Amino acid sequence: MLLDIFALIVLGILVAAVIWMVVVLGPVPGNVAQGRGHPQADAIRVLGWIGIITLGPAWLAALVWAYTKPMGAAGLSARITTLEDELRRLKGGQTGDAA
Repeated sequence: MLLDIFALIVLGILVAAVIWMVVVLGPVPGNVAQGRGHPQADAIRVLGWIGIITLGPAWLAALVWAYTKPMGAAGLSARITTLEDELRRLKGGQTGDAA
């Protein structure tokens, strides 16, 4: 009887510890993203909660996503322009006698 009560107390402590870890770790990716001014902080926050609740790798993916900086439309446009200029330069250097 005493051992059953002890086991129940240990089980209760373990359940409380798991709930505490979920509450503490769940919002971490969202808080990191918001602190870094990430434009997709809300999506990262949701993925963090889904990942911690399902105990999947989505929480880790959300944390990595929070630390990445999105390129954005302006950065992508500049990269495309650079690549197009380099392609024109390479085509211009070719000779017309390729078989």
